[in-house]
Amino acid sequence: MKKDFYEILGISKGASAEEIKKAYRKKAIQYHPDKNPGDKEAEENFKLCAEAYEVLSDPDKKARYDQYGHAAFEGGGYGGGHHMNMDDIFSQFGDIFGSAFGGGFGGGFGGGGQRRMKGSNLRIKVKLTLEEIANGVEKKVKVKRKVQAAGVTYKTCSTCNGSGQVLKVTNTILGRMQTATTCHVCHGSGQIIDSKPAHADAQGMLTEEDTVSIKIPAGVVDGMQLKVSGKGNDAPGKNSIPGDLIVAIEEIEHEFLKREGENLHYDLYISFPEAALGVSKEIETVSGKVRIKLEEGIQSGKILRLKGKGIPSLNSYGHGDLLVHVNVWTPKTLNKEQRQFFEKMITDENFIPNPEKSEKSFFEKVKDMFS
Repeated sequence: MKKDFYEILGISKGASAEEIKKAYRKKAIQYHPDKNPGDKEAEENFKLCAEAYEVLSDPDKKARYDQYGHAAFEGGGYGGGHHMNMDDIFSQFGDIFGSAFGGGFGGGFGGGGQRRMKGSNLRIKVKLTLEEIANGVEKKVKVKRKVQAAGVTYKTCSTCNGSGQVLKVTNTILGRMQTATTCHVCHGSGQIIDSKPAHADAQGMLTEEDTVSIKIPAGVVDGMQLKVSGKGNDAPGKNSIPGDLIVAIEEIEHEFLKREGENLHYDLYISFPEAALGVSKEIETVSGKVRIKLEEGIQSGKILRLKGKGIPSLNSYGHGDLLVHVNVWTPKTLNKEQRQFFEKMITDENFIPNPEKSEKSFFEKVKDMFS
């Protein structure tokens, strides 16, 4: 079982953004590769801390983690420090180390070397049916992404001498102050293009169509975002890191079923005779059609609960239920024979409403439904 992110950073669930950042910096420095050369366990802990910080430092991801736990990021979901390499971590969080490791500039374990650039992320929207959400699905999508053209070569940036940074000295009333800024020529990569094919753009990139396979876990919700690492745009520069593909989930509305969290609702309409005599009905579920039996004398407003016929939990805590709402259909027009029948029955004591004490009110049924 994966370790809790709060436990990894040694903080409580109510920790502020500043406390989360401070805790991560402390842990990251503790397990930093420069302090633990050749120590695989320290390297793994370093990655786990980065994974925890990547999620808990982002309000949206943190809220999702607090609600669903690690299951919110399974199947290619957001986060995943165990999928990140060291360059990913330094690229994203290198500034947090401050001056602890040569200025903390991203790229390379030493922190003071040239920065490996990370490409931009791509974003797409994937539409899913309720059945696909209930069962999980693997989708293959085509995306247009920028990749480095074959034959592109690079040379060291003469402006920053390959460091990716330019030092600037300023005279102040407190004396001379030295600051480091990202090189404006190579944008921090420490490299510039030496030669490139004629068909490549100014950065040596081409746009290509790629087919990406996305494993979507069961139980995702509308608006949730998943991340496929390394399937975004390439970045210019030797040994650069590709960006990620961010996949937004869009739920297609079902014709008969309405979703409410992990539970589903189904409106079943029956006639007066069916309600009086009892009937067997076939209804829709996300796993196919099922037949249910309604007892004679069933009342309109009755809610039947089919256990486990809803949406599976992202936390793998079982399935929700399917709530069948029984509605007795009142005919809007009657022929002469039908009218005469109901006129005779209007004073019949068997047709006079006489709810039993065990019959629940509408509000009690609503309360039961949400409990």
